[in-house]
Amino acid sequence: MDIYKYAHTIANFNLFSGFTKEELNKIFNSSKFEIKKYGKGQIIHLQNDICHTMDIILNGKVSFQKIDESGKVLTVNVFSTGDILGVNLMFSSRNCYPMTFVSKTSVMLLHMHKELVIELCQNSESFMIGLMTVVSDKTIMLIDEIKFISLKSIRQCIIVFLRYEYNIQKNTVIKLNISKKDFAERLGIQRTSLNRELNKMRKDGLLEYDARTITLKNIDLSKEWEI
Repeated sequence: MDIYKYAHTIANFNLFSGFTKEELNKIFNSSKFEIKKYGKGQIIHLQNDICHTMDIILNGKVSFQKIDESGKVLTVNVFSTGDILGVNLMFSSRNCYPMTFVSKTSVMLLHMHKELVIELCQNSESFMIGLMTVVSDKTIMLIDEIKFISLKSIRQCIIVFLRYEYNIQKNTVIKLNISKKDFAERLGIQRTSLNRELNKMRKDGLLEYDARTITLKNIDLSKEWEI
């Protein structure tokens, strides 16, 4: 794939905001990256594969999935355009993917080899700080995922999810970038159970919701969770 075709898209990502278009063209004038297209439902990285690259989604959506022994698929998270995959694994001494990445839609990915990422960190302070921010944010996200697993009630899981999205979006109207089915899978529950609890929370005056948004009303996000 021709990097010049995607230069404008890459320049708009926060990680590369400190580079001019000419600098980006020079950076990617090497064999240390690859742009690859994946069809819907295609496996990008299998669980236990070794992570060799940092991947940036140029367009499309990617699911982070776990398949249990019975064959049931749990969608842990869904990533979209601009999200970065593998950055928290590439430099780890245990650099194997803990779950499977599958393209939820047709996807275009920028695969950056470790050598190129190191080179960019050495030559650009803004890139290095941006990369550290991404790793830190992913650590926080992982903590929230652990909370999902450890919490007992569906309401508690929903509150943790809403708190995380509120901190990212900085708005009491939370835009859902995933379907209700994917939302339920991320919480590890049935869609009917999710809808039932959302209806209860609406009746309790905690929120309003539709197919695309959840509006926070009387939820205290400073608490660890609402019961």
